[in-house]
Amino acid sequence: MKHSNYPLFVRRDLDGFFALMIDNLVQLLLIVALCSLCGISADSDLLLRYILPGAALSILFGNLFYAWQAHQLAKKENRSDVCALPYGLNTPSILVYIFFVMIPVYQRTDSAEAAWQMGLLACFGSGIIEFLGAFIADWVRRLTPRAALLSTLAGIAIGFISMTFVLKIYQRPLIGMLPAAVVLLTLFSQTKLPFRMPGGLLAIIVGTISAWVLPEFIPQFMQGSAMSTEAIKTAWGQWGWYPPQFAGSALWELLKQPDEWLGYMSVIFPMGLFNVIGSMQNIESAEAAGDSYAARPSMIANGMGTIVASLLGSCFPTTIYIGHPGWKKMGSRAGYSTLNGFFFLVICLTGTTGVISQIIPLEAGAAIVLWIGMVITAQAFQACPKRHAPAVALGLFPAIAAWGATIMQGTLLVAGNKTLQQVLSANLFTEVNGFLVHGMVVMERGFIFTCMILSAICACLIDSKYRSAAIWSVIAAIFAFSGLTNAYEIMGNDIHFRLAFTEDNLSGVTYHATGIGIGYLLFAVTFLILGGFKDEPLTPETEESDSEPSLGH
Repeated sequence: MKHSNYPLFVRRDLDGFFALMIDNLVQLLLIVALCSLCGISADSDLLLRYILPGAALSILFGNLFYAWQAHQLAKKENRSDVCALPYGLNTPSILVYIFFVMIPVYQRTDSAEAAWQMGLLACFGSGIIEFLGAFIADWVRRLTPRAALLSTLAGIAIGFISMTFVLKIYQRPLIGMLPAAVVLLTLFSQTKLPFRMPGGLLAIIVGTISAWVLPEFIPQFMQGSAMSTEAIKTAWGQWGWYPPQFAGSALWELLKQPDEWLGYMSVIFPMGLFNVIGSMQNIESAEAAGDSYAARPSMIANGMGTIVASLLGSCFPTTIYIGHPGWKKMGSRAGYSTLNGFFFLVICLTGTTGVISQIIPLEAGAAIVLWIGMVITAQAFQACPKRHAPAVALGLFPAIAAWGATIMQGTLLVAGNKTLQQVLSANLFTEVNGFLVHGMVVMERGFIFTCMILSAICACLIDSKYRSAAIWSVIAAIFAFSGLTNAYEIMGNDIHFRLAFTEDNLSGVTYHATGIGIGYLLFAVTFLILGGFKDEPLTPETEESDSEPSLGH
């Protein structure tokens, strides 16, 4: 490639910025909404002066680092097409820490500040685990088939990204489908718009105009879609200046009381491990797309961003995002990352998060995120050897089960007639109206690990690596026996991890994954006896016939 200076900003960075901005904005709005369940209201000092500014500083820290890292890689490899790793708030951690850490503390103490302190500790613990995980990440990546790392991301992309946002488009079609047409036209066909306008920017504009104008002309089709000027006036009431505050003293006070927080390690530790594995998978995804970042510094920065968040008052970890191939194929470089960091710094420190959410409808940018999910799913098959396609497919199922369990859990919560606990108490090992609810919950628990392990086992068997397949099976058994995967405890509609060293809650439904652990051990025995104790090397002919160009080159 002919050398050209790596730019600070390109036009396509605007597309990438809108995609990343919308994703992070959704997480901020989720935080504002769910913190109210912990007694932290939208106009409280804990939210406006600690949580949101702390989140903003951690987002800025990570985005600036990964933008700088992209510049270093471009300089090292003499390229101008390097795309920075996307970075932002961690959705699973937000949900898990609010529902399984902060809300229980609030219910027990009736103190919003106590719930906030425990959230700080959960965030801090997650950051420490991510930081330490950086020192083994390269070793794990070398030993893990690419199919195992990418199939997990593809499963998440299908369910939690693409499916979620395509449903948003069809939920409100008169707002969402016109922006979707713009995004699909500009990103799939690479059509150039007048004045070289980025497709993401035009999608946001036409979606916002549709949301404000169409209800006046066709109200019968716009139920629940009209934007509210009153809501904007209310949101403007929170405008002000909220500089970051140091929250280390509140965190330290709680750390000195281990009896208060040790019980929550059953939630914090698995989530920290999930974040480590997820970051490794995202770095592998970036390499498959053409940008090879060293895992250790990338994950150290990831962990440090989360630690910064906790010390500045945010209860919610940040992470390397799934979707680098989508941003790269979109044409984004490093500027989208830098712009994202400063954007959230401004809106969080001025209290204007709510105003933006009231002006721009989520559906206006849904298609951008949908497109990223599609690219990730395609990459899992394209960037792996053809022979590993079945391994990628097998790794999708636990993530899809996790998405289904989330939908089921939310539906039962709203319906209010029967809880998930009541359903499984009567039908633990039987079908519920044709659906295997127990099996779905079993696959959902620790699905990030299960996706990777099942895919790795399949890839090893395809390559006649019977000993390696047996080793992965033993790892799966250890995870199941320990409760990091497959085991669960259900209270009402809340699904909890059931780790081996914790006591059963007799008022809930508890399932120990002992049988599944034994099943994985039988996997290992079968592979070794019937397959052999050796890993057979692939023939050169097989390797050549399976080689494929990576997405993004």
